[in-house]
Amino acid sequence: MAVNRDKPDRWKADIEQSVDMYNNWFTRFAPEAYRTTRFQTTIDVKATLEATENLTDIDVELLRANPSILPTLRMATCPPLAVDRLIGLAGVPANLVKVMEKDGKLPPRMSRQEVDSALGKVAAIIQKMADKDILVWLEWGDAPSEQERHRAATILADRLCGAVANPIIRNAQEKRQLDAIAAWLENRGYANLPAGGQRSYDNMEPGTFSFRMNVPAKQEGTGRQVNTPVDAVIMPKAARLGDLPLLVEAKSAGDFANVNKRRKEEAAKMSQLRQSYGEDVRYILFLCGYFDSGYLGYEAAEGIDWVWEHRIEDLGEFGL
Repeated sequence: MAVNRDKPDRWKADIEQSVDMYNNWFTRFAPEAYRTTRFQTTIDVKATLEATENLTDIDVELLRANPSILPTLRMATCPPLAVDRLIGLAGVPANLVKVMEKDGKLPPRMSRQEVDSALGKVAAIIQKMADKDILVWLEWGDAPSEQERHRAATILADRLCGAVANPIIRNAQEKRQLDAIAAWLENRGYANLPAGGQRSYDNMEPGTFSFRMNVPAKQEGTGRQVNTPVDAVIMPKAARLGDLPLLVEAKSAGDFANVNKRRKEEAAKMSQLRQSYGEDVRYILFLCGYFDSGYLGYEAAEGIDWVWEHRIEDLGEFGL
């Protein structure tokens, strides 16, 4: 039975309420989420300044010992360097830079000679393009004052946070959405299964739920089994032996354009789940923000239903 996907007459009102809810949250909580991240990032930047003698000592040994400092070093240039721009300027393997950026490590399959050669080129670019308007002590060669170091660290932290502003906001919003689902379920007597336990989607007891669980599914086209990440997996209290849990994807958006670029992702996931578990699989969206009628119509045509966060009680209509 459909809950929202078969009621296009109320989509417009729901879209307006969802946009208002997202905007109200954004103006109240996004600045705090950003400030919290910037505070921690400033601490990390100061540690990088200390490790590099205030960015006066950047060499192969330093980068080998501290590969995780590369994002800060990229932001310390004029202009700040994107990952691909640094790769191109230094003429180094893309994998080296991307592993340092993502994992804070060095690629294990590169030889020491290859790594050292590439790190030397990266260090040379960073030193050549260091932003002396921020790192003012590089201009005259004196040690920086504490005030100068703090000012530089704050600016670099702002640059780092600015480069990842959208993920910061998205992560904060996702946490809030999952907290809302947990509160709604717990108020109705559901138990939250601890993360990292031995539970899987097919051995959950009725009246339990879990977040960020992998559900095995067959990859469309190849039939190869892959793990499909699901934000919330809920086993209804009335479930019988062999019943599948309700699978919920929490989604938020701060603009209409982005969701329509990515709307096929949910359809692909639904197709994989149906191929694995049949037409009875229940996969729904938990929406907050900018989801227009084009997005909703596309998902409805794929048989995907949804619950709006501003009307979270609709979860009850899915047998919860």
